[in-house]
Order: sequence, then structure tokens, then C-alpha cells
Amino acid sequence: MNSPFDELKYKELLKGLEASEILFSYVKTQTDILRLDSFYYSKEFLSDEIIISKTTNKTLKELNASLLSFGAYSLNNFVEYKDSGIPFVRGLNMKNGVLDFSDTIYIDANAHKLLWKSEVKPNTILLSMSGTIGEVAIAVQEYQYPMNSNQDIAKIRLKRESIRPCYLYAFLRSKYGQNFLKREARGSVQQHVFLSQIETIRIPLLPDSFQLQIEQLVKSAHSNLYQSKALYSDAENMLLSEIGLQDWQPNNNPVNIKQLKESFWASGRLDAEYYQTKYDEIESVITKYKYGYDRIENLFSQNTEVCDYKEEAYNYIEIGDINIGDGSANYNLVSTENLPDNAKRVLHKNDILVSKVRPYRGAVSIIDFDDEKLIGSGAFTVLHEKTSYKKEVLQILLRTQIYKDWLLKWNVGSSYPVIKDEDIMNLPIPLFPNTVQTKIAEYVQKSIFLRNEAKHLLEEAKMMVEKEIEEGTF
Repeated sequence: MNSPFDELKYKELLKGLEASEILFSYVKTQTDILRLDSFYYSKEFLSDEIIISKTTNKTLKELNASLLSFGAYSLNNFVEYKDSGIPFVRGLNMKNGVLDFSDTIYIDANAHKLLWKSEVKPNTILLSMSGTIGEVAIAVQEYQYPMNSNQDIAKIRLKRESIRPCYLYAFLRSKYGQNFLKREARGSVQQHVFLSQIETIRIPLLPDSFQLQIEQLVKSAHSNLYQSKALYSDAENMLLSEIGLQDWQPNNNPVNIKQLKESFWASGRLDAEYYQTKYDEIESVITKYKYGYDRIENLFSQNTEVCDYKEEAYNYIEIGDINIGDGSANYNLVSTENLPDNAKRVLHKNDILVSKVRPYRGAVSIIDFDDEKLIGSGAFTVLHEKTSYKKEVLQILLRTQIYKDWLLKWNVGSSYPVIKDEDIMNLPIPLFPNTVQTKIAEYVQKSIFLRNEAKHLLEEAKMMVEKEIEEGTF
């Protein structure tokens, strides 16, 4: 350095930077390719490696685990997806440690036989290898079998004498499993991990008594989820039965004749989609309900509160944070400078979020947590109770296939169809008696409780694994 100023400037440039010093011999033997990028040797990854090395451990390969993928990508050419049949799991069906079957596609028995490498059997651990790397799920007994999965999911099956599948599942969801997968990910545009990398992950061989505790937590969590879904299904069936639409099938008659005063002059719409016969049928059933009907705008207030962006970061909910399988919502802490332009709606506990984008997916959720600095995307219509009409009933109603179909009537736009706030607010809904609403709400509240309890149990299992590894008491 030529002067003290230069030295100070040099130190200032290094402030906040991270440096790791490692032997080149380590670099050469660490992976099947020569990794020289600094990310691979970050202190967190190296620290994890040291902690794991202090345990008695084995790789999946040493445990004789079976790791299977899809087989040749060309097999896709022989697969035709169906509306029913054998469930075909994709990466988007894996979220928060469980499988979500609400957006499932299916294959037939012939395709299932052809794709034998990707069959999912009970106790199989599923691991996303592409796109969102690191999503993990375990195939529990309650699921529907046979089942299959696509080329982006690794299937891990353990030998009976090795370790418990539920323990491996919890480990892969822990920071040690997740960091390993982040570290090993390859590719710039879309990242991947490969079976040859996954089989090298080192698994601490914690005592079987501890693994049994983890297994009990994981199984209890999935049992709660099963009961939660059953309760929600009962509530939906009760609602549909009450309005006489439980076994409803849409009228697909392509012809619907209307006078000009009933069509364009009234709605300003000339597209055939708007005038489908099935929409008239749904509206007729709702508006002729024996206890009457009203419109959402008269029963719920619309939350239009706009964020002032005074905080450094916010808990942000976007459309993708709504689980279309169970109606739950998650959020991510995002710095204010990185928030998208559409992140503007201030949210509160008990608000109802109704997606205006792709309404056919039923992304409708109740905010059942009380976190501060919570904001949502402007792509939601946000509602709040203002009468005795219960929010749980509205959520179920808008998530039924009937209302999801009906909302398509008001779609505008072609490449990115949306519906408007005023169309949601103007939507007719049946005026259920208080006794019916109370019963439905009780079912939904119990369903939400069980779902949250399951989430807590899965988180507890993950944290117990991390703590046991770090404390080294085994």
C-alpha cells in the first residue's frame, strides 16, 4: 500500500466479504467435477461438513439406498395424460414437505408399467432434482396407490436394515440436507442435482430410539393432515348438499340464444364464453335458493388499504403463496427495495384473499396468523367480514368447482386472463341459515387447527434432527 489511506480503503472494500481458505487437494477430491466457485466453499457449507463429519455417518450409497429417476426423457413421447387414473406427481405437487394432489394429472396402467422406474411406493422419499431444488415429501400409507412421478423427482427407497425413512425425510428437510442440495446444484438458468450427487450425501446415524421419535412426529403430522382434509371435504359436501349442487354436472350445450338487450346491451360482452349455458344454470340455482341470496359486496367489506412502505422489509404474500390444495397461505420476508410493484395491499388477520388471476385454480385463503408488516399482491381482492356471514363459508363456496367454473365467465384478457374486483364483489352467494354456517365454520376451523398442528409437528421433527446433530449427544 502506498499510504494509510490506501490501506483503509482496502479494508473498507473487504468489509462484509467472506473468505475461506482450503487445500487444493480437498478441492480435487470433493466432487466429480472441479468446482472453483466461491459459493461451493462458503463458510456455512464447510461448517455443515465439519459438523456432519464428527458424527457416525454413511452416504446413501453406503446405506445401499435405491435411487431411481424417470428413465429416458424420450419415454414422455409414449405418455398421454388423463383426467383420472393413476396419480402422476410433479414438482409443483410437492410443497412444505407434503404432497398436494389438488392439481394432479393422471396416467393409465400402460404408461405406469412403462415408467416402472418412477413408481412411487409407500415409504418412498421424493426429492425434487430440478427447478425448485430441495422440495422433499414422503409417500405415506394414506395416499392413493399405485402412484407415479415425473423426471424431475428422485425416488429414494431404503433397505429395511438401514435407517428409518421418516428420519431421512426429516434430515433432508433440515438445514443440513437443504444446504447440501443448494451446494450441489448445477446450472445457470435452471439448476439441477443428479442422482450421482444425491447418493453422496452423508446421513448421521443417530440412535434408533431417536429416529423412532422422529418417525412418530412425522406420522402424527400426516395423520393430522389426512383428518384436516377429511373435515374440509365434509364441510364442502354439507354446503353443496344444502344448495342442491352436490352431484351437479355442467350443461355443455354450445348454443345459448339471447336477445341483444339481455346480452351486449346489458354486459358489453360479445364473446361466446360469457354466455355459456352452464353459467345461467349455476346462477339460477343460487338465486333460487330457498333461503334467498345476496351479493358479496353487501355481506363483506373490501380491504383497499395501501402500504406506505415505511419499513425496511415486509412479510409478503403473492398468488403463488396460496396453497390451492388446502387453502392455506404462506409469506416470505422481502426487503422493501425488492418488493414487486404490485405488492401494495396491507393485510390483517381474518382477511380473505381471493385471487383475481387464474380463478379456476381456487386460490382463496383466510389469513389465520397475526404476523406484523403483512402485505399482499394487488392481484388479490381482499375481503373482511362485516355481517354475520362467516368467512369460512365464503372460502369454501369460492373454492368449490362450481364457483371456480362460474368465475371464468368474467375472465378478461387472453394471454393472462384475470377477473375484476367489481365482478367478485357483485357475485351472488346463498344466504345459508346460521345453524348451517356455524356447523360449516366449525369443520373448517378444526381443519385449519389440524393443518397448523401438522405443520408444527413437521417443523419440530426437523429442528430436533438439527439439534441432535449439533449437540452430538449420541
